[in-house]
Amino acid sequence: MELQRLETKEKTGLVVVITGNGKGKTTAALGLCLRAAGHGLRVCLIQFMKGDLYAGEIDGLKLLPNVEHHLTGKGFCGIRGNPYPFREHRANAQDAIGLAGDKITSGAFDIVILDEINNALKLKLVDLSQVLNLIATKPPLIHLVLTGRDAHPDVIRRAHTVTEMQEIKHAFREGIEPQKGIDY
Repeated sequence: MELQRLETKEKTGLVVVITGNGKGKTTAALGLCLRAAGHGLRVCLIQFMKGDLYAGEIDGLKLLPNVEHHLTGKGFCGIRGNPYPFREHRANAQDAIGLAGDKITSGAFDIVILDEINNALKLKLVDLSQVLNLIATKPPLIHLVLTGRDAHPDVIRRAHTVTEMQEIKHAFREGIEPQKGIDY
């Protein structure tokens, strides 16, 4: 049996925010990468806070056609004994903002995902004006996805779709270590 394919009559570039204190924000964004690859769309994923620890998506994304992946961070600033000073985290995040602007306006991508940018904003590694500028200058047909806890109210107001992940229960709180393929 052949599956029916939907065709969008009028394409609109969406701003999507995935936020909240629950697990699954990056996982949801990676799911968008998988879905987009299935449609032959071109995706750029820029991870703002990640880059100091291996996660399965690093190699998994290499298997998807048309997905470009950038690890720009030095881990989570001020968390779990991260050794890098604030100024290094900020410098990396500033470089990532520049990269994001270039990728968004390049015409080379259908979707740009800025993973953990909400955290970077909350931690003052990037400025609200910079994030709002990325949204405002986004070409009309580009989808822009912003993930991470604590999405700023001004970012939420400018989004077309906002999902809040809510933690109900987490294995970590029961003393269970992060599990390969599920947590990283």
